[in-house]
Amino acid sequence: MQRKIPAGQFKAQCLALLDDVRDSHTEIIVTKRGKPVARVVPIEEPKRRRSPLGSLKGTVIQHCSDEELFSTGIVWEPSMPDD
Repeated sequence: MQRKIPAGQFKAQCLALLDDVRDSHTEIIVTKRGKPVARVVPIEEPKRRRSPLGSLKGTVIQHCSDEELFSTGIVWEPSMPDD
């Protein structure tokens, strides 16, 4: 759906008309002396891209502690240098 509006009226009511285009998702044709000169259309909101890791959030359950998760299982004892 579109509507036509004279340039002088568009100038006087510009901010309110822009809000109307956004809210109603309709376009406005701005005219001068009855001839179309511009079109005001609502923009499409870009779809947010989800990161691959973000889409997996909450799908993995950790059944061990961080200590166990990052451990090799090998016990290491530091040795003191012989003097």
